Amino acid sequence: MAGPICVGIVGYGNLGRGVERALALTSDMRLVGVFTRRDPAAVRTLEADVAVRPLSALEGQGDQVDVLILCGGSKSDLPEQTPALASRFSVVDSFDTHARIPEHFAAVDAAARGAGTTAVISTGWDPGLFSLQRLYGEAILPQGETYTFWGRGLSQGHSDAIRRVPGVAAGVQYTIPSEEAVARVRAGDQPQLSTREKHTRECFVVLDDGADPDAVREAIVTMPDYFEPYDTTVRFVLAEELAREHAGAPHGGFVIRSGTTSEDAAQTMQFQLALQSNPEFTSSVLVAYARAAARLAASGHHGAMTPFDIAPGLLSPKSAEQLRAELL
Repeated sequence: MAGPICVGIVGYGNLGRGVERALALTSDMRLVGVFTRRDPAAVRTLEADVAVRPLSALEGQGDQVDVLILCGGSKSDLPEQTPALASRFSVVDSFDTHARIPEHFAAVDAAARGAGTTAVISTGWDPGLFSLQRLYGEAILPQGETYTFWGRGLSQGHSDAIRRVPGVAAGVQYTIPSEEAVARVRAGDQPQLSTREKHTRECFVVLDDGADPDAVREAIVTMPDYFEPYDTTVRFVLAEELAREHAGAPHGGFVIRSGTTSEDAAQTMQFQLALQSNPEFTSSVLVAYARAAARLAASGHHGAMTPFDIAPGLLSPKSAEQLRAELL
């Protein structure tokens, strides 16, 4: 592509702020503006010269934006926004409701193919980088088992889901791996573990005035896909405690493939992340895939894609020649 890749950010919460930081570290990408459903005058970006416009202003930006990075939540924002915006722009999102990825892909693919745009969905680290490690593990060690453990860390998607529950003023959710389950996997036991046996979830919630705590707790622990499959604890706290004790966003986890290549050769593959800032790391992955989306769009590869469909070299600002000489 000639010139820098022009990027727009849709939504400006923790993820959008992280995308702004990540773009500032690139030499081949340029932020053209933030587009928000909020009052633009109320949005304070990290850099004062970043243009903040209403979401409706995208209508006239077709020639100014190569790719949009969508920073909304997976529960209710992205299922609507990604197909709608993919009908006009190339886009990247971090849709992370695993059980609904096939239907999200189908909706986005129909919109992108109809418009001749490129849409990369479900980027980030899980889904995203962890998904790739699961694929590598199964392909390389077909005789074996794959285990994914998350945390202990704050989940952006699950925290967003909590905040959408009626009666919740604010809240965060932590994912906690079972130490016993992890130890069994690392020992090569290849145990059969249910979803409930691998993790627990812990929620810290600030209630709206007058909200019924029992109703809020029930709505959270029975939420399909997010909390129902797990042992979930809901703790009600004051806003001051939430701000003081839970302002950070650490996370991480690991994917382990435990397998054999012969009777005498046990093999283990492991990929691990330890993150001080979940949103900043996720944003960095989004930016790399936005680079790939813009390149694919420019070369005429349209429709929806996932990290499985994208060659790793497209994520890098370096040329193929540089990558072969420096990294291969």
